[in-house]
Amino acid sequence: MRAVTAIEVPDGVRAMIYAHALAMFPEECCGYLTGLRDGTTVDGLVTCRNAQVDGEHPITPERGPESGFVIAGAELFAFARAFDGSTPPRIVYHSHGNGLAYFSDVDRHMARSSDYPVQHLVIGVASGEVTEVAQYAWSADAADFVEVARWRP
Repeated sequence: MRAVTAIEVPDGVRAMIYAHALAMFPEECCGYLTGLRDGTTVDGLVTCRNAQVDGEHPITPERGPESGFVIAGAELFAFARAFDGSTPPRIVYHSHGNGLAYFSDVDRHMARSSDYPVQHLVIGVASGEVTEVAQYAWSADAADFVEVARWRP
């Protein structure tokens, strides 16, 4: 079985993600991290608007912004175009307002159907604090996303 390696997220970038997640709580935040195409770390952060707030989610419109996220519109086009640049998206991140950092069935479905070559970072937030963070990457051997890193802030 081939090992799947986590893309490193430096402390300064983590701090910016945590601030975004806390500012959006109890709604889910979303955005992505950029880095060199062949690098093993990220160095840029792009915060996005959670279009779920406006009911723009095409697959699960019944979910509110406290239990769903979607990057849409001009931000989604910018995300897609960035793959052609020198520092493409490497990790998509979002938060869960229940304090748990897990890759839900809906998260997995959306990640599989989009087919973007990125890892995923989930930030658990509860009672005004980040509680845990987990990172997921596609494993061809498992034919699914697998957890590649987990930490507590």
